[in-house]
Amino acid sequence: MTQFLVIYRADPEATAAMPEPSPEEFQQMMAAWEGWAQTAGSAVVDFGNPTKPASEGADASIGGYSVLEAEDYGALQQILEGHPHAAMGGKLEVFEITPIAAM
Repeated sequence: MTQFLVIYRADPEATAAMPEPSPEEFQQMMAAWEGWAQTAGSAVVDFGNPTKPASEGADASIGGYSVLEAEDYGALQQILEGHPHAAMGGKLEVFEITPIAAM
C-alpha cells in the first residue's frame, strides 16, 4: 500500500470573505467530513487537522492535510470522490509519500 499526503488548498481571500457559518451550517460541514471519513474507512491513516501559516512567507492557501493509504493513485482518486473540501470549492493536492530506505 502507498501512503499519500493530501493538502487542502483554498483561496485565502475568498475564505476570509466567507461569512462565519451558523451552528447548523457548521454541523452540516462536520457531518460531510465525518461521512467522507467513514466512506474512506481504513484508507484514512491520519485524518489530519486544519493548518494556518506560522512562518513568514508560508503559503496561506494551505488550510489542512490528511494522510491516506491506497494501492495506487488511481485507487486514491476513487477514495477522494465526493470529498467535502472539493465540494466546497477547495482544491486537493496529492503527494505520494516515499519512505527513505533503511540505512
